[in-house]
Amino acid sequence: MYETPEELTALQRLLDDSFAASGRYLRSVLREERRLDAAGVVDRLRGISTMALATVTASGEPRVAPVDAIFYRARFVFGTGPNSYRLRHIRARPSVSATVFDGERLQITAHGKATPLALAEEPGLEAFLTELYGKEAWDSWMRDIPWFRIDADKMITFRNPEGTR
Repeated sequence: MYETPEELTALQRLLDDSFAASGRYLRSVLREERRLDAAGVVDRLRGISTMALATVTASGEPRVAPVDAIFYRARFVFGTGPNSYRLRHIRARPSVSATVFDGERLQITAHGKATPLALAEEPGLEAFLTELYGKEAWDSWMRDIPWFRIDADKMITFRNPEGTR
């Protein structure tokens, strides 16, 4: 766990505020007993997850595609191809929505802005990514791709241990 006590407190506040601002229907589905707290989010998002990341084209059309998601210091982190449309979308319009899910068992959704990361300024993150992906992959190409974090203004969680898919 790389989160500081202050980051966990801020994440819990974000989760609570997001739930409180949700509409009546969403709150009826995401009842209190189905929510994850900050520690639960960190625990469920250890390692590499697959995340559906939504960006917006210049003409306002949504685009969703999978990316590797890393949860580090209470924020989602992801990389993308240096020549990808996704990168162009984010640079022009940094608003994103993202969801990590496991069928009906788990859903963690964040809405916010994608902020570029300077890995030289984040030595702990670079070490963590190297550990996750392996030194060979990191040194040969992954270090050079654009990396981002999502500065979420909303985050909603749902867990259902009885989920069938």
